Amino acid sequence: MQSPCFNCICCQNSHGEKNPSSKIGIIITCHREFIDAVASSIQPNSQFTNHECLPSCAELFANLQEVYPHYSQTNLADEIRANEYYHLTLSKHVCFDYIGNGLFSYYQQQNMIKSHPIHDSIASSSSAPPPPPPPTHNEPFFNISYKSVSLTTQLLYGGQESDIERKMRKRIMKYMNLSNHDYSMVFTANQSSAFKLLADSYPFESNPNLLTVYDHENEAVEGMIDNAKKKGAKVVSAEFSWPNLRINSRKLRKTLSVKKKQGLFVFPLQSKVTGTRYSYQWMNIAQENGWHVVFEASALGPKDMETLGLSIFQPDFLICNFYKVFGENPSGFCCLFVKNSTISQLNKSSTSLGIIRLVPVDAKSFEHKNDSSSSISSENSVSEFQEIKQVSDQEPKTLFEILNWGNKSNEKTLSTTTTSLECRGLDHADKLGLILTSSRARYLINWLINALTRLQHPHTEDIHHPLVKIYGSKIHFNRGPAVSFNVFDWKGQKIDPTLVQKLADRHNISLSCAFLKHIWFSKMYDDEKNTILESCDGDNYNNNKKKEKMSFGVSVISVSIGMLTNFEDLYKLWSFIARFLDADFVEKEKWRYKALNQTTIEV
Repeated sequence: MQSPCFNCICCQNSHGEKNPSSKIGIIITCHREFIDAVASSIQPNSQFTNHECLPSCAELFANLQEVYPHYSQTNLADEIRANEYYHLTLSKHVCFDYIGNGLFSYYQQQNMIKSHPIHDSIASSSSAPPPPPPPTHNEPFFNISYKSVSLTTQLLYGGQESDIERKMRKRIMKYMNLSNHDYSMVFTANQSSAFKLLADSYPFESNPNLLTVYDHENEAVEGMIDNAKKKGAKVVSAEFSWPNLRINSRKLRKTLSVKKKQGLFVFPLQSKVTGTRYSYQWMNIAQENGWHVVFEASALGPKDMETLGLSIFQPDFLICNFYKVFGENPSGFCCLFVKNSTISQLNKSSTSLGIIRLVPVDAKSFEHKNDSSSSISSENSVSEFQEIKQVSDQEPKTLFEILNWGNKSNEKTLSTTTTSLECRGLDHADKLGLILTSSRARYLINWLINALTRLQHPHTEDIHHPLVKIYGSKIHFNRGPAVSFNVFDWKGQKIDPTLVQKLADRHNISLSCAFLKHIWFSKMYDDEKNTILESCDGDNYNNNKKKEKMSFGVSVISVSIGMLTNFEDLYKLWSFIARFLDADFVEKEKWRYKALNQTTIEV
């Protein structure tokens, strides 16, 4: 018997069915088989009450491969990770704390460091290169500088553009599958800058509404909201129905359809906290009702842009973050794309700090990195960028000459060089492709959810006290590569997510904390509403007398996986969460670190 495929794209295209209803039936069957396979990937109906009795990583991985026969087709991701991101294995640190599109690889940074004459002495003579030493050079290969210019002026007239900016722009536009005939792009310092730029430039005077679709508190979006309110905008948020946290479709459709002066509709395709996906038909509904659409793509995984059909919907604005791939410090920059036909509608006089240019770093900052007068701040800069050079006549003497940013003083020395831009993170995403990356993420995130729900406090047969509670989408074929949850003690009391995060960090695991909000409860869930909701300060909803003036939601732990996440990473996380089955785990950790004279973990 042929094993099920568990790939929606493959299932829709491989059967050759002409009848749409037959296709739908096949897809539904495939999804049901997928859910059954998830359940059988760990011993059926088994619960784990002791962290010391968990099955081994090898055993569970073998089970995973058995129920997901096509998982082996994603081995290319493991090969790329082994060859160019081997610092992940050396550091023994697991990153689950951000979703983003990566431009660079660790290999590029190490390769550039080795190219510098200072590091020639540590080069190995072995034909098989050994794992690299820990990074000894953490300066950026280029820096950023702010431009005091309005968004409209920058979009219309641009200004002088460096070679690196031109090539970076071209590479990103290609990766995003966007045409410069349709969109113009500006570099911004970060996501917050992009949102604020848009709020400052948008004509809220004539289009006074701002409608956002976020199930969690987002600092960048909050900055946009603040700026919009200062300009007199009326701000409304979509609501998310408890317990699945899906969009309350009836309310959102009603809000979009109100026949008044419209405004800005800010929409992500999925939640970067819960992994819940939303239909991009909402963009179409908004446009039909006269709204300008801001599509925020930062929560998307690699290659997801290929599924958006932007040529059909063409949002007015698009925002996307770019990071290093699992670097030591995932800083980066953001890109704001504006539809060319929309530029003329923006305010021309508004100037807001946030637009940046990519600036070559002077060679002296590399050669004299300990000299405070020439040190470079990398808070908002992008590291690990590399320009590959071929020098035929004369070997360059400095890293600046290797980079050859076009300094006129080096024209004679490097007149025979050729330049090409290399963004290995994007190259790797392109190499893996949409089907492989989405299938791998689907297998892994659903396995993790299944594993977490198998952890059960012992001796609670009469009172059901699971260790973990999942919020939003649970096991689902079509979900994003993120999940939010909380850990509860044997009494059913929630353990502070920030405490779990701190303990995870002590175990070389990076997690995120988030705050779910804009949750709508039907009357059926009134009792849960009173016990679940809390303020950002931890005040209980049921006992708070100032409900109207406060924002209530749920503080959670959030886990995100990327294209290079592997099964061993998930097993390490699962094993760590299982430690909370020990009723004394938190106290033991406090005493252990205190005995080692380390910083006390504060509750």
